[in-house]
Amino acid sequence: MTPVLLLAAEKESAQVTDWAARIGWVVGLALFVALVYWLMREGWKWRGTLQGDLPELPTTPDETGPARLTTSGRYHGSTTAGQWLDRIVAHGLGTRSRAELTLTDAGLDVARPGASDFFVHAAQLREARLDKGIAGKVLTEGGLLVVTWEHGDRLIDSGFRSDHAAEHNEWVEAINSMIETNSREGAER
Repeated sequence: MTPVLLLAAEKESAQVTDWAARIGWVVGLALFVALVYWLMREGWKWRGTLQGDLPELPTTPDETGPARLTTSGRYHGSTTAGQWLDRIVAHGLGTRSRAELTLTDAGLDVARPGASDFFVHAAQLREARLDKGIAGKVLTEGGLLVVTWEHGDRLIDSGFRSDHAAEHNEWVEAINSMIETNSREGAER
């Protein structure tokens, strides 16, 4: 045989894609991702069940008085006070959302479109501070407004980030001043 014919006889066709194996891998990966998502969802629901002793969130009273401060921004969630990774998910407190904050003499109104609104009465406010993180969100030092409040028998930290972060200091001063005034008035009674 001539060398040209030998070369032509030895050539094989290109490797054909094994579609069955490829589809099997894609389906297996999709099932794995679905399983992980389902487990995360079940964990979230279980955490809510464990926190079922938390009372319903207070709603905004009819009369709150004039607004001292208002801002819009983002609600990043709530945690057990002092434990920035122990997220509270009961009653929608774990749902991140846009938020409109209004501080009045009656307390702090948190309006959240698409999530449960709640109201923190002035007597329940314990502290306001600037922090760098809360479960699920870490920012630069002082980038997060954290308000500590009492709900039932628990102290809760709720994290907010204003659209205008320069306002955070004003909020901290106003809330802490309001807390001091309420404690003085309570001690005088």
